Amino acid sequence: MKLFSLLSALLVLLISRGSLDFLQLEYWSNLIWSLSSQSSAVADLVVTNAFIYTSDASLPFADSMAVRNGRILRVGNYSSVVQQDLRRDGTKELNLEGKIVVPGFIDSHVHLISGGLQMAWVELQGVNNKDEFVRRVQEAVRTKKQGSWVLGGGWNNDLWGGELPVASWIDDITPYNPVWLSRIDGHMGLANSMALRLAGITEHTEDPNGGIIMKTISGGCLRWQSVHLAASSWTRISVPPLKENGYNQEPNGLLIDAAMKLLLPWIPEVSVDERREALVRASNLALMRGVTTVVDFGRYFPGSSLEQSWEDFSDVYRWADTSGKMIIRVCLFFPMETWSRLLDLISKTGRALSQWIYLGGVKAFADGSLGSNSALFYEPYADEPHNYGIQLTELESLSNMTMASDRSGLQVAVHAIGDKANDLILDMYESVGSTNGMRDRRFRIEHAQHLAPGSAARFGEQGIVASMQADHLLDDADSAIKKLGLDRAQTGSYLFRSLLASNAQLAFGSDWPVVDINPLRSIGTAMKRIPPGWESAWISSECLTLNDALYAYTISAARASFLEDDLGSLSPGKMADFVVLSNSWDEFAAEGSSSVEATYVGGVQVYP
Repeated sequence: MKLFSLLSALLVLLISRGSLDFLQLEYWSNLIWSLSSQSSAVADLVVTNAFIYTSDASLPFADSMAVRNGRILRVGNYSSVVQQDLRRDGTKELNLEGKIVVPGFIDSHVHLISGGLQMAWVELQGVNNKDEFVRRVQEAVRTKKQGSWVLGGGWNNDLWGGELPVASWIDDITPYNPVWLSRIDGHMGLANSMALRLAGITEHTEDPNGGIIMKTISGGCLRWQSVHLAASSWTRISVPPLKENGYNQEPNGLLIDAAMKLLLPWIPEVSVDERREALVRASNLALMRGVTTVVDFGRYFPGSSLEQSWEDFSDVYRWADTSGKMIIRVCLFFPMETWSRLLDLISKTGRALSQWIYLGGVKAFADGSLGSNSALFYEPYADEPHNYGIQLTELESLSNMTMASDRSGLQVAVHAIGDKANDLILDMYESVGSTNGMRDRRFRIEHAQHLAPGSAARFGEQGIVASMQADHLLDDADSAIKKLGLDRAQTGSYLFRSLLASNAQLAFGSDWPVVDINPLRSIGTAMKRIPPGWESAWISSECLTLNDALYAYTISAARASFLEDDLGSLSPGKMADFVVLSNSWDEFAAEGSSSVEATYVGGVQVYP
């Protein structure tokens, strides 16, 4: 105890003199916690004969680790960890025979309950032809009563050549059931004609601000009412639709971004029990993939209700926490429009409601998605020459909400995919930071997929977190070339290495259920960047090393959400969340692939 008191006093002195940087402070704090715990500590679990990647710069690798009360007691070599008086009769020893151990993966961007619900609906992910699309919907209708909704999603028209599905594909097989099927990116969906009638969407319905009702002119000509923003203004500009004398313009079933709000309120809310079951399904899938913590952006999509994230918080997460049913850790973000509500909650509870639930911050949308031709770019889409994308939130409103949220100490995250959208958010963040003054705010841009020249450097200069999803590039590579042209697609897309070179904080996630929740596959994607059907990397200069990719899924992901005190590395004092992998480190580094053998949360095996 004398040593503990001496080190504590030394730490206070060094902090007061500004002699420690962040990594040193984290190391010394964890060391002091470890020493304070060891005066009478007996380990619950001792891991030996492992290849432990810690994600802790002060001790990158180890072979042994001791756990007590759900936290790491000690990590290092065998003699320093095990040959101390840490074991008693009840201590469990896990000899891993040289297998890899990594910190539990942190998925920095999911929609957890949405994903769990999707697992029980019509699954269209991976479908690569019209006939299979129709077959799966027809199969789902057989089990439905007349009048009940058929829900599903995950379709990607790029997998069958790019043709967009329309209501006529499924109208004949769904005459008595309304249908809603969301596209893989969540920024477009297909309704059948019965659903359009229920929602009152007709040829006379005007596009809402930030959205498009796609229509077909009688005779088969598809009409896309393009919207874009002038380079110097945030005023919405509509390109007039084609006029055909004597022809009607009928909705074809496709709704983009804010247009979805015309239909979504007509879909009955899923029950509390269904949402609770969805949490269990989603959590078990995450653990199977080695994910022990997720940053959940909720059931908040363009056109959806702001209340859904709050209902899930009270009806699902708090229920699971108080009833002992949480099995993964979650960091929750809420719609930015409700920032004052989150502030009131944090003022009463603090950011950590328990070891399972953290209150993260607020999120807004700047633009749509590439696949839906609604991401906002400086130049028009190559396949839609009048279309620059869609602005989903008016800049003055977004700036005011961001200013207020940041002034109140909340973390802010904004969805931005197109190059212009990213620059506009970088500009806004710079203005807000200048106005509100310096602090450790860790502004986030979600996705940051396509950047203009020089923008990657701004992330590092401004201390912006780039929250990215490597597996998106597998679906986007061919689509980006088609929609942006080869030069644009090859110079500004998924700039992982450029962002790291600028000292930006890179945090990886999946965006599940947009793509599968699978960190190991995503790590391999970031290392190799080879889309399906390609023989070489898409922008090989942006490939990451294994260490960089693991960092983005562990400690960097933790720091991106202010979770680094408890999570992100296998360091003394932190939660004992870790994953056992199947192969050797050399094989992992060379091949960029591995598989999960076991997942531990708080030192307890939860998978398999």
